[in-house]
Amino acid sequence: MKSTFVFLILSFSSIFNLLASDEADQYYYQNAVFRDEIKSVQLYREGNELSNPVFELGSDVRLLLKFDDLAEDVKNYSYTIIHCDASWNESYIQQSEYLSGFPDNPITDYAMSFNTTIKFVNYQLTIPNDDCSLKYSGNYALVVFEGNDRKNLVLIQRFYVVEPKVRIEGLVKKATFDPFNGENQEVDFKIINEQLRLLNPQEDIKVVLTQNRRWDNAVLGLKPRFIQNNVLIYDYDKENVFPGGNEFRYFDIRTKRYNGENVENIKFIRPYFHATILPDGIRNNKKFMPYKEMNGNFVIESLDRVTDTDTECDYMFVHFYLPMQSQLVGCSVNVFGALTGWNANKSNEMKWNYESAGYELSLLLKQGYYNYQYVYVPDGAKKADSVNLEGSFFLTENEYEIFAYYRDPSSRYDRLVGFVTLNSNVK
Repeated sequence: MKSTFVFLILSFSSIFNLLASDEADQYYYQNAVFRDEIKSVQLYREGNELSNPVFELGSDVRLLLKFDDLAEDVKNYSYTIIHCDASWNESYIQQSEYLSGFPDNPITDYAMSFNTTIKFVNYQLTIPNDDCSLKYSGNYALVVFEGNDRKNLVLIQRFYVVEPKVRIEGLVKKATFDPFNGENQEVDFKIINEQLRLLNPQEDIKVVLTQNRRWDNAVLGLKPRFIQNNVLIYDYDKENVFPGGNEFRYFDIRTKRYNGENVENIKFIRPYFHATILPDGIRNNKKFMPYKEMNGNFVIESLDRVTDTDTECDYMFVHFYLPMQSQLVGCSVNVFGALTGWNANKSNEMKWNYESAGYELSLLLKQGYYNYQYVYVPDGAKKADSVNLEGSFFLTENEYEIFAYYRDPSSRYDRLVGFVTLNSNVK
C-alpha cells in the first residue's frame, strides 16, 4: 500500500450523476461533485459545522457553503437554487415564484491558500443573501456552475427550508421483532396536525425517514398506521426499522507535526504530506464498544499555528488499509461517510492488494477530524451495507431525521411542514 499511492497527484473526487426522470426536462437532484479538483465541500448552518442544512422559512438562520478548488487561478463560479419535490425532482414552478432576487448569481467570496503544499482557492457562499432569498418551504438544490452555463456543473448540494405547520414526536428503540438478535433500531413517531386541512391524511402527508443524513437507505412512502383525531401515528414493526450499525471509526489529521488518533504515521514525501491510518479490522464478529463520535461527519480544523483554517489547513493523502483473508466477489468495498459525500462509487472504492492481502484506498483530504466506516456494496445495488464489515448493534448511537411534506390540493409544489431529529440514546 505504502508504495502504491506515494506518487499520486490527485485522488478522484465524489462524482455522481443527475438521473433523468420520465419527464425530459426533469432531473433527480442529489449531492454531487463533478470535478476532480473540487474538494472539502460542506453546507451547514452558519456557526455549526456539524449541523444539518435545515432552517425555518423567514428565520435569521443562514447556510454556509464552502469548497476548495485545487487550482492556482480564480474561476468564474456562479450558483442557482432549484426547488424540488419530496422525491428531489424539480418542482413544476418557476424560479421567480420561490426566489426573491436573481436566479443566477456569482460567487464572489474567495481566498487563495497560504503556506500549503497543495495550492487551492477557497470559495464561500451564504444563503439566503441580499441577492437571493427563498419564499417557499421545501427541498432545495444549490447548484454551482462555471461561467454563465448551467450545464457546466461544478457541484450540487441539497438543503431544506421548513415551515413548521405540524409537530413531530418520536422515539428510537430496539426493534420489536428483531430476527437478528439485537441488531436493529425501530423509529416510532407521530405527526400532530393542528393547522393543515387534510382531506385525505393517508395521502396528503408524505414522510421521509433517514439515518445519519444518508439517503441511500432512506425509508420512503410510510403511511400513518392509525389516525386519532388530528394525530397521525406511524407505529410499525418492520417498515420503520434500520440496522443499528456500529459506531463510526475516526482519525485525526489536524496536525502535520505528530501522529493524531488512529494515525500510524505522517510523512512528507516531496512534494506532499501522506498520512497512513492504523490498519483496520472487520468488526462484524466483535463485541460492541460504545464511544462518542460524530455520526459519520467531519470538521476542518488545525492544531498547527494557523490564523485561517479555510485557507491555511493543508491537504494530505490519507491511506486506508482493511486486511481480509480473501477478496470479496460480486461487490465493492468502499470508504463511506460525509468525507465521501455519503455515497459509494468509484471515487471511494477500495482496491484489492494481493501482496498485502487487504483492501486499500488513498483519499486527498484537508486537515481535520474525520469519521468513516467500511461498507459492502453488492454489484448493481444502490444501498451501501455496513453490517457485513462493521457489525450491527441496537445500542449504537444514531441520529434519525424525519421530514413531513404536504401538498395543498390547489398547490403545485411540496411544502416541508415538519422536521425533527431523533437520537437513539435519548429516551
